[in-house]
Amino acid sequence: MSQAQLEIQLIAMIVSVACALPGVFLVLRRMAMMSDAISHSILLGIVVAFFVTHDLTSPLLVIGAALTGVLTVVLVELMSRTGLVREDAAIGLIFPLLFSIGVILISHYAGSIHLDIDAVLLGELAFAPFDRFIIFGRDAGPKSLYLMSGILIINILFISIFFKELKLVTFDAGLAMALGFSPVLIHYSLMTLVSITAVGAFDAVGSILVVALMIGPPVTAFLLTEKLSVMIIVSSFVGILASVSGYWMAHFLDASIAGSMATMVGIIFLLTYLFAPERGLIALARRRKRQRFQFSLEMLLVHLLNHEGSPEAERECHIDHLSEHLYWDADFSNQMVKRGEREAFLQKKGDYLFLTASGQEKAKQSMTQ
Repeated sequence: MSQAQLEIQLIAMIVSVACALPGVFLVLRRMAMMSDAISHSILLGIVVAFFVTHDLTSPLLVIGAALTGVLTVVLVELMSRTGLVREDAAIGLIFPLLFSIGVILISHYAGSIHLDIDAVLLGELAFAPFDRFIIFGRDAGPKSLYLMSGILIINILFISIFFKELKLVTFDAGLAMALGFSPVLIHYSLMTLVSITAVGAFDAVGSILVVALMIGPPVTAFLLTEKLSVMIIVSSFVGILASVSGYWMAHFLDASIAGSMATMVGIIFLLTYLFAPERGLIALARRRKRQRFQFSLEMLLVHLLNHEGSPEAERECHIDHLSEHLYWDADFSNQMVKRGEREAFLQKKGDYLFLTASGQEKAKQSMTQ
């Protein structure tokens, strides 16, 4: 493995963790699409700041982009609070407006400047190792590595220091306000963090991968755990896994690195969506089937208990009568009878069904629930 390959993967891993940390709170606050809005609209802030400084390396570009990200959040919330437009529709109106203004400004006034629209959208990690950080004439490594490491440290410190506040505001803003916290301040601090993270990852990986890494890993982690601290750790590992596997996928297919990483984020999510032990699609289907059988068995036990000792017991307790009374077909009736026998809730004597003592107790419990 060459040094460039190692640096690309290291940058990608740091970007993935830096994006996943604030992304967890975006997902929990049901603001996933806000990351898409911010990652696109910050282009306007970069362009405006460049027109002021005429320097692509100026830190004002980061400040301008971060302010534009916060402006996006403010405009979306102002529009949605009117009650005339829902939040998702407001996002769909605001960020294309700001993004398109940035694109127009680039194409019309900065055509000869290295602000390529395709690179903005897709990013190109393969070029990250060529932009070096030189200290006293010595090569210290890629600039993106240092920039994203700094942003990662900021994200870790912010979440560590304000973890309780973030958790409280995310799950119960009303309680947070009653306890003296400011949900608005925490909210805009988080949105500023999202903006800064998006700006830092913007040049290296592009806006598409920023959204993928900010939302995909947290959503995947959400399917695997309900504990916030564990969700943060799992989402970070998912982001790292998607970054490394995506790089080698791009390497073998000779494809876009950012596109391959975003694809791996989707593949990992899809596998988790299908096979997660508790919330996966297959687990949910099995649980529904198990609940259906359990409910049907309880119906059978209650039916037999209600008619036990009654004049019509001979007819009602006949196995062929189940399809008429409970609207079951013969195969399903036989399955329920076998299940009841296996769990010692009923006995079958010829074509007639009788409750055991445990079956009577179970039926009585079902009726009182």
